[in-house]
Amino acid sequence: MVNQPDYEDILKSLEAKYKAIDQDTDDHLNGLLYSKPITYWDYIHTDALLSLQIQRTTLPDEMVFIAYHQINELLFKMILWEIKQVAEKEDLDAVFFEGKLMRISRYFDMLTTSFNIMREGMDVEQYMKFRYTLTPASGFQSAQYRLIEFASTELINLIDDRFRETINRNTPFTHAFEHLYWQAAGKDYKTGKKSTLLRNFERRYKDEFIKFMETYNTKNLWTRFKELPKKDREDQDLVNAMRHYDYTVNVTWVMAHYNTAIHYIESGLGDGEATGGSNWKKYMHPKFQRRIFFPQLWTDKELKNWGQNI
Repeated sequence: MVNQPDYEDILKSLEAKYKAIDQDTDDHLNGLLYSKPITYWDYIHTDALLSLQIQRTTLPDEMVFIAYHQINELLFKMILWEIKQVAEKEDLDAVFFEGKLMRISRYFDMLTTSFNIMREGMDVEQYMKFRYTLTPASGFQSAQYRLIEFASTELINLIDDRFRETINRNTPFTHAFEHLYWQAAGKDYKTGKKSTLLRNFERRYKDEFIKFMETYNTKNLWTRFKELPKKDREDQDLVNAMRHYDYTVNVTWVMAHYNTAIHYIESGLGDGEATGGSNWKKYMHPKFQRRIFFPQLWTDKELKNWGQNI
């Protein structure tokens, strides 16, 4: 007689699982009789995913541009997923923290090197034609990227340098929002009037941003780091991971983006302006932007020379 598998332990585990959530085990087992086996394309939703690349022009390389930015947004989602685990971890320690940070940094490393895919894989002349159909949209309007910033550091480190002395932890979030470093890129520097780019962005996301800022005010990466025991805060592997993440996001990745923008915008085929109308050079370059997530982990000399030697 062929040995029959013993399902008793599995059934007991299933009964315990469903009992814990007030469910009938029989109902769930009967449901298995009628459920379809999973396939790769059903699980990944391949058809839905591949239907999202909708061009506005007939220029072939616009497909590269769309797919590339959608991949970026998927990576941003993965980064936020990892940050959330650090933010909500009850018994946070240096090992868990470092592991998550290095995952996040690898995603940003991938984002950094991927600029070569677009730079070398998208014809300049085609881009300089279809980009006019994108006005006034801009990569500036990536909401997930802003969420990554809010979740990484204390809000004061995202405030425009000119206004930091007037803002503290008691400042209303709505007021702080108006003085974030990237606000300057969406305003006329003479009149202070907000551009269409910025008005559209805020109309869609401002309420969500304010709520997210409030939530992560006490559980961003830097705040969580400061909550660690002294021995963990002095763990060199964790400190190195924090510094690597900070530099990767705020210098290496930014410069890869900046150099790609120069490749296209200053190609001589257009007007040299960003599609959103921002002062993109000062907005993007780290030596002007000076966005630093963890300034306390850098020396005075490193802070002074931030983004200078690249």
